[in-house]
Amino acid sequence: MELITSRRNPLVGRLRALHQPKGRREQGLLLVEGSHQLQELLRLGLLPEQVLATPAWLERNGSLLDGLPEQRLQPAGEAVLAAVATTETPDGVVATLPQEALPKTKGLGSFVLALDQLQDPGNLGTLMRTALAAGVDDLWLGGGADPCQPKVLRASAGAALALPHRRDPDRRGLAERLEQARAAGHHVVATLVDQAGTVPYWELDWTRPTVLLLGNEGAGLHPELAALASHRVTIPHSTAVESLNVGVAAAPLLLERWRQQHNFGLGS
Repeated sequence: MELITSRRNPLVGRLRALHQPKGRREQGLLLVEGSHQLQELLRLGLLPEQVLATPAWLERNGSLLDGLPEQRLQPAGEAVLAAVATTETPDGVVATLPQEALPKTKGLGSFVLALDQLQDPGNLGTLMRTALAAGVDDLWLGGGADPCQPKVLRASAGAALALPHRRDPDRRGLAERLEQARAAGHHVVATLVDQAGTVPYWELDWTRPTVLLLGNEGAGLHPELAALASHRVTIPHSTAVESLNVGVAAAPLLLERWRQQHNFGLGS
C-alpha cells in the first residue's frame, strides 16, 4: 500500500481520536502500541483491524505480520507514526483492535478482583498483570480509569488484552455484583488498614471462591462497599507509613491464593 507521509491524512485523525474515551466508544476500537503489545495481541490469536508501521519497522519485524491480510497493513512515515502514538519515542508500529475482540466475563468466576474507583492508569495496568499471573478469572471495575486506554494497555504489558473485565460507570453496579457474589457463597474480602475485626491476610482460606475488593488510591474503599464484605483482612506493616500503594498491596493478596492452592510454605 502507498506510504502515508502527511499527518493531515484522515487516518491520522481517526487513530488519534482513540486516545480519548469518546473516540474509542464511537469507533469501537482501541489503540495498541509498540512491538511487544503487538506480539502479545497476535500470541493471543487476536486479529488487529489495522497495523500502521514505518518502513524501518517492517524491515526489521515484518515476519511478525505473516498471515495478516495485506489490506490491514498501512505503511507510514515516522512523523505520521509519532503523531498517532501516545508515547514520546514510539518504536515504529501501532495497531487497532475491535473492543468486541477482548475477552468477556463469563459470569461469576471462582476468583474475582473488584476495584472501586481506581484512578491511576499505571496502577490499573500493573494490577491487571498481577491479577492475570495470580489466576484471576474476572476483573470488576466500579468506575475509575478506563482499562482500554493506551496507558493502561502499556502498563499491563498485554494483560489487559487477556484478562476478562467489566467496567461500570460508578460503584453502584459493582455493589450489586458483590451482593450477588456473597449470596452465591463467595467470600467477599475487603482489604483495610489494621482495624478491629481484621485478620492478617494469610489467615484467610483463599482457596474458597473469592472476590478480593480494593479501594482507590486516595480515599481507599468506600464504606458502602466495605459493608458488603464477608471478611476483612489487613497486610501488617511498619507504622512508619500509614498505608500501602494499592498496586503494591494487591500483589501479596492476589498471590496468596496461588500459594495456598499449590501448598507452598510461608517461607517459599
